[in-house]
Amino acid sequence: MNVVIKVNDEIKEKMIEYYKDKRRDKKIPYVIFQAKDEDTVITMYESGKVMFQGVSADVDASMWGIAVEKNKEKTINPKESPYHNCNSVGSDEVGTGDYFGPIVVTASYVTKDDIEFLDNLGVGDSKKITDEKIKKIAPEIAKRIKYRSTILSNSEYNEKYTKDINMNKIKSIMHNKVLYQLINEEKPKYDYIIVDEFAREQRYYNYLNGIDKVQRDITFMTKAEDKNLAVAASSIISRYIFLKEFDKLCDSLHMPLVKGAGKDVDTIGEEIVEKYGEDKLKEIAKLNFKNTERILHTMIY
Repeated sequence: MNVVIKVNDEIKEKMIEYYKDKRRDKKIPYVIFQAKDEDTVITMYESGKVMFQGVSADVDASMWGIAVEKNKEKTINPKESPYHNCNSVGSDEVGTGDYFGPIVVTASYVTKDDIEFLDNLGVGDSKKITDEKIKKIAPEIAKRIKYRSTILSNSEYNEKYTKDINMNKIKSIMHNKVLYQLINEEKPKYDYIIVDEFAREQRYYNYLNGIDKVQRDITFMTKAEDKNLAVAASSIISRYIFLKEFDKLCDSLHMPLVKGAGKDVDTIGEEIVEKYGEDKLKEIAKLNFKNTERILHTMIY
C-alpha cells in the first residue's frame, strides 16, 4: 500500500526530527530523507509530499493527522477471488486511524451456505459502506454467523503503547486473541484463515512472542476484505461495535466528536481540554497521535 500526504513546514520539521534515528543512508534526488519504521518506508520529498509505503502505511500516515491519498489500485471483483467461495475464518479491525474511539477487532466464520446471504446484503469492506447501512446489516450478519470481538479502549491503548509495543503489535495480539477464541471454541471447518495484512507474516508472529496460545495456519493478504467474506463480515461487525462505542462516548461528553485524525479533530480536542481538563484526553484519545501535541500546544493556560 502507498499513501501520500502533503505537509506544511511545521509538520515537516517534526517529521525530520521524529525519523532522524530511522533514516536510510541512501541519497535520492529531490528527497530530503528516506526512513524505515517497522514495516513502513517513509520518503519525504522537497515538494513537501511524504510517501508511506508498506502494509501499515495508512496507519503510520494517519498518526500525523493529515488527510491521505491512497494510490489507486485495480478494482477487484470479489466473486473472482478463490477465497470467496469457500469456508473461511477471517479477521479485521477498525479504529486504528481514529484519534477518538476504541480499536475493535473481530474474527468471523463464514461457510459456503452463508455466501449468498452475505452477497445479497452487499457485504464488503466497511470503509466503503455508509455508517447507516452498517447499523442496518451488521445485526443481521451477527445473527447468522459465528464471530468473536474484542475492544481496546483508548485508556487501555495508552497504557500499552510504548516504544517497544507499537500499534502493529497491539493489533497482532488482538487479532490472535479473537482468532484463537473463535477457532478453539467453535471448532469451525475452514479452508482458510485469512487476516488483512498489516504486517509481514514473520513480523506478525514475532509480535506474539511470549504468548502461549497462538493461532497459526494464517493466510495474510492485502485488501482481504474485498476478496473474502469472513474478513468483510468482520470489518462490518467491528465497525458496528466501533460506532456504538463512539456514540456512547459522544453522549458521555455531551458533545459530538469527529472520526479520523484531521484538523477538525484538533478543534474538538481543544474543546474537551477546556471543558474537562487535559487528563480527559488520556481516557478517550490515542495520545501517540500528533493531534495530542497540536491540541495541547495551542491551549492557553
